Formats: sequence, C-alpha cells, structure tokens
Amino acid sequence: MPFAQTLLYYIPTPILGTIIISVFIMISVGGLIVVRQFVPHHRMKVHNDVASAIFGTLGMAYTVLLAFVVVIAWQSFDKSNLDVEREANCLVDLYRDSSAFPEAVKGRIRPLIKEYADVIAGEEWKMLARGEQSPRVHALAKNIWLSYSSYEPKTENEKIFLAESVKKLNEAGELRMLRLMDSRTGIHPILWSVLIVGGLTTIIFTFFFGTENFIAQILMAAMLALVIALILFTILLLDFPFTGGLNISSDAFKAIAHF
Repeated sequence: MPFAQTLLYYIPTPILGTIIISVFIMISVGGLIVVRQFVPHHRMKVHNDVASAIFGTLGMAYTVLLAFVVVIAWQSFDKSNLDVEREANCLVDLYRDSSAFPEAVKGRIRPLIKEYADVIAGEEWKMLARGEQSPRVHALAKNIWLSYSSYEPKTENEKIFLAESVKKLNEAGELRMLRLMDSRTGIHPILWSVLIVGGLTTIIFTFFFGTENFIAQILMAAMLALVIALILFTILLLDFPFTGGLNISSDAFKAIAHF
C-alpha cells in the first residue's frame, strides 16, 4: 500500500486528524518560540515590509496549489462514487433483463448476480480499503460470463436482450477494474512532497515577522498552521475513496439483495 493509504488504513480518522493538526501547530508555535529566544522581535520588525511582500506571493502560490489539488481530489472521489453506482446499476439491469430468457437460464443467472453483488459488498469492499481484490468476485464474474456466452437465443427478442446484457456485463467489468484502480492509486508522492514542503515553508516564513505582541503572533501563526493542516487532511481523506473514515459506501450493491 502507498504510505498515505497505510496511514488511513491503520490509524483511525479522528486520531490521524489530531496528529496531523498537532504536528503542524507544534512546528508553528514551537519554532516561533525558539526563534524569538535567539532573535528579538525588534530585529525582525525592520524587515516586515519586505517579508510581507514575499509572504504574500508565497501564500498566493501555495493557496492556488492547494485549491487545485482539493478540486482534483474531490472530482476523483466523486467520479469513483458515480462509477460504483453505475456498476451496481449494470447488475440491476442484468438481473431485470434476465426475465426475457427461459426459466432455466434465468434461474441460473439471477442467483449468480445476487451472489456476485453480495460478495462485492461484503468481502471485496473490505479488501478495497487495502487496495486489494477478491478472487471470489473474479470467479463469479467468470461464471456469469460463461452463463451468457453459452446460451443460444431462440427468438429475436432473446437475441436483443442477450446483446444488451452482454453490453451491460462488459460495462460492469470495466467499472470494476476502475474501482480496483481507484482503490490503490492516489496523489503522486512527488505532489505530496510539494504540498507538505510548501505548507511547512509557509509556516516557517511566519518566524521572520516581528511583532510587539508575541502572544498575538503565536495565535496567528497557530491559526495559519491549523488551516493548512485541515486542508491537507481533507486531501488525504479524499485521496483513497475506499479507505479511511471518509469512504464510498457499498449500499448500492447491498440493495441488489432485495430484488
């Protein structure tokens, strides 16, 4: 598993969020206190004008990067959710369209579809949190495919429904592959490095400002660190849509059991 996914899988979401926020705030407040022990505020104050201009440019660049990554992460999460719903709808269509086939064929296909959806919702969904797939789902998909490919339609109506069912079966298989890929791929480690280094650089830059009210400066620096940590934590939660506290539900597949 990627390191980010490992954190989400093994550490409960509230604890992980607390750790990330605490680390950023501790770096912000602790670093500021250490710097002030060696450099008094009046020596920093003379550079406030220059530091403000540079900090504004740095902050804008980092804000644009954060906004871009948040949007991409949310769009990816939303797309994964839509793909899951489409995959479940394909199975519903397969189940419903099987009514056009003879009773023997329908009686063989429908239990396989129900079992397939049940194993996805029960067994494979837990494995998705680790970026893995279920061999049972793969075997059931093969059996469903064999059931369709081995049937010879007798009427024109059956030919139409068989063609449509094969199309839906292929679409469900493609969507499952996308789901498996989404479960194990996230933001590239290089981009994560840029986000973390950029956040720490922005926080450390607050050390170069000098104010007479040191408590006020600590509070402002801590709030900046808090906001950065919350945004990074949000990106982390969205990064792997099937892992962690913010994950896509398997309810769409569970609903097939009621047909």
